[in-house]
Amino acid sequence: MSGGFFFFALIIMVAVVAVLLVGLRNLMRNGDGNFSNKMMQLRVFLQFIAVVVIVIGIYIARSNGAG
Repeated sequence: MSGGFFFFALIIMVAVVAVLLVGLRNLMRNGDGNFSNKMMQLRVFLQFIAVVVIVIGIYIARSNGAG
């Protein structure tokens, strides 16, 4: 995977972990259930984006003869 896609995928994966931790923290402290639900929805969306970026990076790397 090229350097740009690697760092972009890494940033998105860190964002996924951050959103997961924020949602879980709110859930454990008996916070607003609506907020936790929105955080988990955002996590799923970010995971989708991360998978798409990783697949595109692998596709580009293979088409350039790196694999």
